[in-house]
Amino acid sequence: MVRRFGTANRVATVSAAISTPPTNNIFASDNKKNPLNLEEPALVKLKAERDPEKLFHLFKANASNRLVVENRFAFEDTVSRLAGAGRFDYIEQLLEHQKALRQGQREGFIVRIITLYGKAGMTKHAINTFYDMHLYGCSRTVKSFNAALKVLTETRDLTAIESFLGEVPWKFGIKLDIFSVNIVIKAFCEMGISDKAYLVLLEMQEVGIRPDVVTYTTLISAFYKINRVEIGNGLWNLMVLRGCLPNLATFNVRIQYLVNRGRAWQANSLMGMMRYLRINPDEVTYNLVIKGFCRARYLEMAKRVYSALLDEGYKPNIKIYQTMIHYLCKAGEFDMAYSMCKDSMQKDWFPNVDTIYKLLEGMKKDGKVEKARFIVTLAQKRVPPFPPVQLGAMKSILSRS
Repeated sequence: MVRRFGTANRVATVSAAISTPPTNNIFASDNKKNPLNLEEPALVKLKAERDPEKLFHLFKANASNRLVVENRFAFEDTVSRLAGAGRFDYIEQLLEHQKALRQGQREGFIVRIITLYGKAGMTKHAINTFYDMHLYGCSRTVKSFNAALKVLTETRDLTAIESFLGEVPWKFGIKLDIFSVNIVIKAFCEMGISDKAYLVLLEMQEVGIRPDVVTYTTLISAFYKINRVEIGNGLWNLMVLRGCLPNLATFNVRIQYLVNRGRAWQANSLMGMMRYLRINPDEVTYNLVIKGFCRARYLEMAKRVYSALLDEGYKPNIKIYQTMIHYLCKAGEFDMAYSMCKDSMQKDWFPNVDTIYKLLEGMKKDGKVEKARFIVTLAQKRVPPFPPVQLGAMKSILSRS
């Protein structure tokens, strides 16, 4: 599978288009500064600090503090905020310093460094970290390879991805696993080259890597989205034939396809099959089936599915509320629409303004002006607020003679 991409130059050249943030020798010059006052726990101070420079120096002062360094949230949050401030020089200084410390000998820690560079958009640094792992006394396995590959796929640079796949496994004796393949397939699907992703599926089996449910689900979803239904259905059948049972995500992908094709009853039957297989539907499943029945003008069935959702102990989310309120208003069932809209707004979930307009007009027509006014009162409490023009339109509906 890997060798078909051919060998190529080191992937650093692939990232030539990615600029390298400027680097200042901050650690060298910073030794002269007075030590920071750390009476408060370091994690508390890091979370509270908003100034990028102070944040950098505070993290640096705790470079060997395991409570800070081993705290994934603190590490990611610090890098994220420095990236948001455009201080890529600080990110480089922090992460390069961490690699040089004892923890840099652990592959798991280097994987985190690679991932953090990726999240900061510093792809070249991430890839170079992978190539330079031996300098820190750290062995490479498929885990660090997958971390670097995932960062690289975020660039959507096909040449870079194929170059990396063609060179690295052969150069370092790394054997790809199912996670490697799923990263590539997901990237190709998101890049709009689903046929190429399908070829990866065929080739992975030739080298003894068995597709899992994630592989199939990613491909089925991609082909359904581009209306290549015959391939999507074929992959579903192939998955089942090979003993790979669909999971919740796979069922939701197929139910979404059926709903989009106006096949609400089949979508509902598929949800029944999920229960038979002891796979519990989630809010996404229920919302899709409800929407399917609403679009097909089977509102009573939609209400039955909604009741089943409540009976299962689920609470409707904003999408389910929006779907039900919209179609109830469309059918002229304003009492039930009012109850749902009130419940939704009191949870700070607001339907779109067109749905609210429709509800207000229907309630006014039915002579239930006080209830309509209560909906407007709730709408006025929205954060962020509705634009004045939209609130004015709501009030004007109630003031019409």
